[in-house]
Amino acid sequence: MTAEIASDAGTVARRPAAGPVDELRPPPWIGQRRRRPAISLALRVSVPLALLVAWWWGAGSGRIPPDVLTGPGAVLSALGELASTGQLADYVLASARRAALGVLVGCGAGLVLGAAAGLSALGEELIDLTLQMKRAVPFLALVPLFISWFGVGETFKVALIAVAASAPMYAYVYLGVRSVDRKVVEAARGFGLRGARLAVSVVLPSALPSVLMALRISLSVSLTGLIAAEQLGATEGIGYLVTLAQQYYRNDYMVLCILIYALLGLLIDLAIRGLERLATPWRGQVTAR
Repeated sequence: MTAEIASDAGTVARRPAAGPVDELRPPPWIGQRRRRPAISLALRVSVPLALLVAWWWGAGSGRIPPDVLTGPGAVLSALGELASTGQLADYVLASARRAALGVLVGCGAGLVLGAAAGLSALGEELIDLTLQMKRAVPFLALVPLFISWFGVGETFKVALIAVAASAPMYAYVYLGVRSVDRKVVEAARGFGLRGARLAVSVVLPSALPSVLMALRISLSVSLTGLIAAEQLGATEGIGYLVTLAQQYYRNDYMVLCILIYALLGLLIDLAIRGLERLATPWRGQVTAR
């Protein structure tokens, strides 16, 4: 079968008609290809294990002097010493209690202020400039002022952790709320949602990935605030243990405290990642790698 087409010279040219359409083929799979869990776990722990082996070998061979970095054996002995007396559990619980209270207050305030500034033009005008100025001030610079206000008791420690945790929460929530698709908001308004119902039912769930990322960063920053807070006027906690190690030149205790902080940070990150997978299951299908 042929088809007629007009040429530039006004003549009629003939060309073969298009052949039969090829059969449709399924597109190549572009989803996320996951490794086997055992292989993925082995890759994740390979670098920490390599560092541990290098540390153990360096300390055992004498290439790393004990006054520079004590060996893993001495750290394990210090861990057993503290665990046998029950002090380790008491110190970890005291630090966890302070961090939990500070994060609860700071993240709660950052969440409310970030949502208010992102949802309302009036809220942005009233809140954003002040919070940006506050975010630019390092929270450690507030330590002398907080000591003059609260002393060196528990209120000072919780307040310092709260201030440290509030800045990332505000910034990420504000950005997440402002990034919500306007069409989604307009559609929700068309169904009669207004005010707090609109924020709770539509805006905050849409900004949930940013909120969870803010929570991860806030919890990490809160550990820094916890260390700074427990260096002053504390009689229990991991930071107090660091102070004792400095006073008595116990290098093994110092390294143990660093490892405890690292373990706490890892557990926090794993907990938030688990919550993120439960709350936002669709994000695993967004990126192909």
